[in-house]
This record gives sequence, structure tokens and C-alpha cells, in this order.
Amino acid sequence: MSTCDRDDGVSRRKVLECMTWVGTGVLWTISGGVPHALGIIDEAVAQQAQPLTFVQISDSHVGFDKAANPNALGTLQEAIAKVGALPKKPAFMIHTGDISHLSLPSQFDDADRIIGQSRLDVHYVPGEHDFLDPDLKFYRERYGRGTMGAGWYSFDANGVHFIGLVNVVNLKAGGLGNLGNDQLEWLENDVKGRSASTPIVVFAHIPLWTVYPDWGWGTDDGAQALSYLKRFGSVTVLNGHIHQVMQKVEGNLTFHTARSTAFPQPAPGTAPSPGPMKVPDDKLRGMLGIANVTFKQNEQRLAIIDTPLQG
Repeated sequence: MSTCDRDDGVSRRKVLECMTWVGTGVLWTISGGVPHALGIIDEAVAQQAQPLTFVQISDSHVGFDKAANPNALGTLQEAIAKVGALPKKPAFMIHTGDISHLSLPSQFDDADRIIGQSRLDVHYVPGEHDFLDPDLKFYRERYGRGTMGAGWYSFDANGVHFIGLVNVVNLKAGGLGNLGNDQLEWLENDVKGRSASTPIVVFAHIPLWTVYPDWGWGTDDGAQALSYLKRFGSVTVLNGHIHQVMQKVEGNLTFHTARSTAFPQPAPGTAPSPGPMKVPDDKLRGMLGIANVTFKQNEQRLAIIDTPLQG
């Protein structure tokens, strides 16, 4: 039973955060400055709540047309349509990287056209597929204006401090992500002096925690970055890259990885290597479907229930 359903003296208007996988995105709602995650809430509850809401999508791979999904642009369109159908309009969207598949201007154009249909402000961080052009300029010219270094930045919304990090520069095939000294120094300074009660949301493409090092699913200096955040009472880390839902809770740190809007990848260690995973055509949207995430007040762990779009 979620906090929206139980009667323990908590005002339903203060019921927190709704994180709902919409299509292949995650809807987050923040109330009182603290991020929480609930399952799908009905329209009546959504109307009663007055929180900050935002959507996370990831790994659109616009331009991908192989057997795992010959129409990645189409499934991105479906995800954005789900966002548009939400009963409460989110404040903004976060995209955790691999917007394009090959960093081509035409692929970024197509992504902008479809994502723009959400009519939301979008905060991006790059994936390795967005940094394939020799000068890394196509991503930066579109999405990196006003950011630091390769594209890291922070902003505040409703008392929550959001930090977008870049861990895909000079990424080697199968290698771990890397933040680098300049970005780590910036991060340390960015959070210095902030109250420990400030809720923090960090988002980057590759997981900041080590999911499966043999496949490069982790960030080699991620632990150092997270050490700057351990004094904060609430830290939520959002990532993509692995195209599947995984979560981890470590003290005050809660980690979530997002599904792709394009294609699934195998579970860690279940295939010779990571990469697009072909499933029967009638099963694809089951792999790209909805996951309901429930946060119970006064409990750290989040329960994730996957619900396919079809089947």
C-alpha cells in the first residue's frame, strides 16, 4: 500500500513523488523538496497533489534501424505521446543520454522534432552515441550552451538541487565511464555550502554505481563523486545506458536506471556482450513497457513492478 492509499495522518496533498514509467519514461513528482517514488496514481490524486513533477526518458537512439527495433523514432514518438497524455503536466523532462545513434545532425533534428512535441523544457546529458563526431560539437552546440566542460551543469527547482554530469568523454569500448578531475572539482564546489537537508537529484548517462564492470556498466570515479553527496539526507541518482530497470539503495543514496525508448539489452552477464537484444516483434513493447515504482513513506527502498505496454 502506497502513502497515497494509507491513512496515517499524512495529507494527500503532501503525498510526494509520483514516479511512473510512462511508456519508456519515468515520471517523478517531488513535494516538500524531497523526491519519492509512487506507482501510477489516478487522476483524482494527481489533481489533489501540488508537487513538482518531471519525466525521465533515456537512450532514444534516434537513427537506429536494426532488427532489435527497425523504428526507434516511432517508439520514441509513443513515449512522448504517453508523456503528453499524463493527467498532470510535468514541469520539465530529463533525458539521460544517447539521444542519437550516430551523432548525425539529421538524427538530432528528428529527436528534437519528436521530443519537442512534449512542449516541456528538457535537460539533457550526453551518452557516448552523442559524442561520435570528431569535435564533439553537434551535441554541445544544441544542448550544451551555458554548461561547463563537456556539458555538466546544475539547476534548482522547488527546493531540489539537480546536477547533470557527463561520464562518456573518451569512452573506450567496454570501458567504464569517467568523470575526470575537472568535473569532480566542479561538483565538490557546486555542493559545498549547501544545507545537508537539500534534496539532491543527480543524472548522468552511465550508472554512477558499478552494475557490471565486465561490460563497462559503471563509472570508475563514480565513488569519489558520490562521496561529496553522502552528507545530504536525500540523494537520488538517475542513469540510463543499460536499457533496463535496476535499482540500488546505499544509505541515503537511491539509484535508478531507466529503460530505453529504442531497444532492450540483456541482463548483466546473460549474453557474451551488451548490445541491442532482438526479441519477437510482439514482445518488443513488453520490453519497453511501463514500470510502476512505489515509495513508502519512512522507508528507503523502492519497489519496482514492471508492466508491459502490450501483453
